[in-house]
Amino acid sequence: MNTERKPMSLQRLLDMHASGDKIAMLTCYDAAFATLLDEAGVDVLLIGDSLGNVLQGQSSTVPVTLEEMVYHTRCVARGRKSAWIIGDLPFDSYQASTAEAWKSAAALVKAGAHMVKLEGGGWTAPVVRYLVERGIPVCAHLGFTPQTVTALGGYKVQGRDEASAALLKKHAQELADAGAQMLVIEMIPAALAAELTQSLAIPVIGIGAGVGCSGQVLVLHDMLDVTPGRRPRFVKNFMQGASSVQDAVRRYVSEVKAQTFPQDDLHGY
Repeated sequence: MNTERKPMSLQRLLDMHASGDKIAMLTCYDAAFATLLDEAGVDVLLIGDSLGNVLQGQSSTVPVTLEEMVYHTRCVARGRKSAWIIGDLPFDSYQASTAEAWKSAAALVKAGAHMVKLEGGGWTAPVVRYLVERGIPVCAHLGFTPQTVTALGGYKVQGRDEASAALLKKHAQELADAGAQMLVIEMIPAALAAELTQSLAIPVIGIGAGVGCSGQVLVLHDMLDVTPGRRPRFVKNFMQGASSVQDAVRRYVSEVKAQTFPQDDLHGY
């Protein structure tokens, strides 16, 4: 097992983006899986507010609290050895003011997160700048943003038309200019995602955004085929043909690195 990896750093992630080395990210919510994913070669562990769906059985991420995110971040940090840790800022923990965002982000960092993630563009740029200037790295999230699923009219691909694509590009550049050091883009056309990845100096991590991104992220329970119900188009069942959970995760890492996952015709838009 790969237990001697050097700790991942922000500079290494930036270097990977610059050199074209793909970044493998998965969601993670506890210490046991943190150890397993780390040893299987996952570069980044995301404590996603997706835990509301896959752990709590909620219909959306909105009910997840900051206290719950802190708890799961602390659990993941105890199991992690070398992977980079990102903690989601949940709904209603950063929208009211930059001061609220700081307090919430600081709580996740104290729990063990190396970086925090927030959703949306436009109004979020000042929040990103405020946090980064005070020493907290930030990952932005554009495209389909689960915390605002109702406002988006459901689980819909974003950036399909010229106007919405232009707005996504505008917001992405604003967030990078504000100091965001990473960007997650979800459910947008592969061509647009590739264009964003080429234009930005920061890693762009795709989920349902094609193979042209700096790296990929999936919800752990989705790629292990344990999430009940229908899964999104961009998910692949890595347990199929695998001898163990760790084997499935290793296959995911290998396919992301080799750019054989995702396949735009099967998993993209």
